[in-house]
Amino acid sequence: MTDWLSSTWEPNWRSFQYFNLYRLVLAGFFLLAILFPHEWTGRLNILPSPALFLLTGAYMLAVIGGVLLSTHWQQRFNFQLSIQVAVDVLVVSLLMYVAGGVSSGLGILLIVSLAAASLVGRGRLVLFYAALATLAVLLSQIYGVVTKDFDQTSIVQAGLISAGFFATAILARLLGQRIMINEELARRRGEALENQILISQRVVERMQDGVLIVERDGFVGRYNPVANTMLGLSGEARVLLATCAPPLDTALAVWKTGNSPEAIEFCGVDSCELRARFERTASSDGEVLIFLEDLGRIKEHAQQLKLASLGRLTASIAHEIRNPLSAISHAGELLREERRGEMQSRLLTILNDNVGRLDRIVKDVLEVGRQNRAQPELLRLDEFCRDFVEHFTSAEGLSAGIVRLESMLVMTICFDRSHLHQVLWNLISNALRHSSRGLGAVRIEPVLANEAGRVELHVLDDGPGVAAAVREQVFEPFFTTHNQGTGLGLFIARELCVANGASLELASNASCGHFILAGRNDTCLLPEANDGRVGT
Repeated sequence: MTDWLSSTWEPNWRSFQYFNLYRLVLAGFFLLAILFPHEWTGRLNILPSPALFLLTGAYMLAVIGGVLLSTHWQQRFNFQLSIQVAVDVLVVSLLMYVAGGVSSGLGILLIVSLAAASLVGRGRLVLFYAALATLAVLLSQIYGVVTKDFDQTSIVQAGLISAGFFATAILARLLGQRIMINEELARRRGEALENQILISQRVVERMQDGVLIVERDGFVGRYNPVANTMLGLSGEARVLLATCAPPLDTALAVWKTGNSPEAIEFCGVDSCELRARFERTASSDGEVLIFLEDLGRIKEHAQQLKLASLGRLTASIAHEIRNPLSAISHAGELLREERRGEMQSRLLTILNDNVGRLDRIVKDVLEVGRQNRAQPELLRLDEFCRDFVEHFTSAEGLSAGIVRLESMLVMTICFDRSHLHQVLWNLISNALRHSSRGLGAVRIEPVLANEAGRVELHVLDDGPGVAAAVREQVFEPFFTTHNQGTGLGLFIARELCVANGASLELASNASCGHFILAGRNDTCLLPEANDGRVGT
């Protein structure tokens, strides 16, 4: 036996129990033969007698004891096996002697016992068992020749049977080793396969994309938690794809015909935009893999890349642009003091206006880098909005009533004070730019959201609203439809909302400009991206 097999060998108690059951049947057969003699027992000279009855009864008790020990006391395997084999050798040798020696044919029973013991035993013990059986058969045969006038030539037959004992033990042991090697190999491969399955399951569970395995009959056999969330499968073991995602089922049927692209887009739970990719497997069951991607997450990732690029741009232009810009502004002010004529004044006005515009662009770009420094607190929304409208109206020189605050309920919102001021300033400025600037042109309306612990702030104007062609771009950096805009106001407003655990969305199907700011009104917990600080 090889070293690694010896180190990993474990007693095969189940096989030993089967061996003992065979011996139990054999002992019962011998006992019945003594209790109920037949013609063939007479031919073997196995006739009822107290000695034979005692021998077969003792053998039955020994076998029963072996069965009980192998079942309830699974220790010292080799010792138990050796004792049972020794009992078999002793009993069968005595019965052979009574039946007339090797000519009775009972020696085949020892070959069966040796073969079974060699299959379940270990190491050189199988040769010991063969030697023990050989000594017992030879001694009983020699003793029979001396005391019972057995044929002297039967010694040769006993020797041949003894050689058969060794051949059987060795061949059975080689077969047992081969079986054990295959079992060990199967066990190792099973463990490797199980480990690989566990790793694959963990990888699939941790994937940010959804994974579905659709069977030939259209049932979803397996899926990961992300797919469950995207499609709302409710944790069911097997669900029909046509029931949980009809557009996906239709697209899969078209894809199988070869008349569909590799990926399609559709809406999942809560109207989230999803993209599905189909892929055939080598499975004999004809299963199909479906990969689901969250387009919202992809867009958010692209937005983060844009933000990272913008941050790098901020670091490079902060001093490169603002310092010479300040010098140009200062020079313009000095030139304005000379008052040389109307033409110079108009040129200086153009210069100052563009310097101010450039300064606003730099200021907005720098503001993007400060968005994650949120320190939220519970603010009285009615008081904050009232003060903000007064300040904005005064700063912009507007007539009273252009920016109108609707009836305010007493409610709170969890937000950084300066961030909320910046968000509202950007939203109101944008609304005012596209409105008629008449009375009530811009309205601020607070609303309690349907979701518990949420509050909404609606900003509306009486303008034409956002064109459907550009609705998806209004929050992108540097996108603007106004010649005086920087394209960063709405982008910064939305990023500041995200930094405070809130959201900013453009209302769907609105005939006018309508933005909705939604935040919490019960607790001030920052999202994980903002260092976990808590406002008080």
